[in-house]
Amino acid sequence: MNQALYVVFISAAIGVAIGLFYKLRLKGKWEGLRREAEALIEESRNTAETIRKDASYEAKGIVYQARAESEKEFKEKRAELLHQEKRLRGREETLDRKLDSLEHREREFSRREKDLSGRERGLQNKEKQLDDLVGQQKGFLERLAGLSTEEARAELLRRVEENARFESAKLAKQVEDEAREQAEKKAKEIIGLAVQRYAGEYVADATVSAVSLPSDDMKGRIIGREGRNIRALEAATGVDLIVDDTPELITLSTFNPVRREVARLALEKLIADGRIHPARIEEIVERSRKEVENTIREEGEKAVFELGLSGLNPELIKLVGRLRYRTSYGQNVLQHSREVAYFAGIMASELRADVKIARRAGLLHDLGKAVDHEVEGPHPEIGANLARKFGEPQVVVDAILTHHDGEVKSVEAALVAAADAISAARPGVRSESIENYLKRLTKLEDLAMSYKGVEKCYAIQAGREVRIIVKPEEVTDEASWLLSKDLAKRIEAEMTYPGQIKVTVIRENRFVDFAK
Repeated sequence: MNQALYVVFISAAIGVAIGLFYKLRLKGKWEGLRREAEALIEESRNTAETIRKDASYEAKGIVYQARAESEKEFKEKRAELLHQEKRLRGREETLDRKLDSLEHREREFSRREKDLSGRERGLQNKEKQLDDLVGQQKGFLERLAGLSTEEARAELLRRVEENARFESAKLAKQVEDEAREQAEKKAKEIIGLAVQRYAGEYVADATVSAVSLPSDDMKGRIIGREGRNIRALEAATGVDLIVDDTPELITLSTFNPVRREVARLALEKLIADGRIHPARIEEIVERSRKEVENTIREEGEKAVFELGLSGLNPELIKLVGRLRYRTSYGQNVLQHSREVAYFAGIMASELRADVKIARRAGLLHDLGKAVDHEVEGPHPEIGANLARKFGEPQVVVDAILTHHDGEVKSVEAALVAAADAISAARPGVRSESIENYLKRLTKLEDLAMSYKGVEKCYAIQAGREVRIIVKPEEVTDEASWLLSKDLAKRIEAEMTYPGQIKVTVIRENRFVDFAK
């Protein structure tokens, strides 16, 4: 027991000793820490004081700089305000001067306005007086001249219009004469060269419309029993056979030239063969039709080959070949088309135009005549539609459409129209009945004599020229020129004729005296 207490006592003593030891040790450390803390606090106070002093100095510098800049800016603003104030004061003075000037001008304008108002009233009074005087003078002149104002105005306008018309006619004639002097010589050379280089026949072959018989007995065999042979022949060919009292001759009548040629060939073969009956007629007509179709194709290909053309549609070539059996005023249309193509090509080469196009258009220009008995309309329009349908160039279509009249759209079209006139107007290429010839001459002279001031007129050169002699005291030179133009237009509108007609107006004054 005592031992246990002793142990406890010893342990407590040891614990107290250890506690005192640690307490003393901790106290020493605390003192060291306290001293270090005091040193740090002192050092911090010194640093803070230094920083405070630096900050104070820096703040004083910033405040000073800001004050200097503020003062500088204040001085600049003040100077600017003073400058603006000075400018405003100057503008105010200027405005005052302008205001004074405007007031002065306003007073001046008011004075002038009053003056002008007075003058206006005076002018109105004078204008009224002048109107009264004009009215009096107008009435006096109307009484003196016997014309009203409207009549006098109409007479004046008529005279002015007449003078202007004659002046324009004079100027137009002068311009036309100058142009003709320069162009006529070259045109004659080109046309002359074209005609010279083409050596064609004067009269082309005409299509036969009658068949000669070896004897009048053949007429009965062709008619047949109860007319069965002639009916079979007409039904197979589509042609009317006219058997009349003309000895040894049968006439074929149809508007279709190809059918007429088929009928002619078939009839000649039947006459040569001697066996004439319906079955034989059908056989011979079919054979003749094939021969004509072959001839048409060969003639078309021959014309295209001779002219050096290519690329034509086969249907166009056939239509060209059909022209072999078409005539116009007795002129074979295929031969005429060849001539037009040659002439147009030669003139195109001289003018450096497109020779191929000129020849192509020249060959096809009368294409519509191949089918004009089947299609309604004028042949230029029909031919242009066919050429367009089979893929011809537009320049060719235009040339076909305008080769008689209309607006010419290309050089080649103009050359085709000229070549057409040359081919148709050559001596001997066309013929017409004496009745139509005399009617045309009479119509020409009647048209010429219908103009005022015409003394005499003569249709000469087979109706290709009309010469008119006018009264010089009634018709001036300018009026003569107008008369020729107007008569040419009337002839074109009212007459039908081959080629062209030249209109010549002659005006002459003769002064005769005798020395005694």
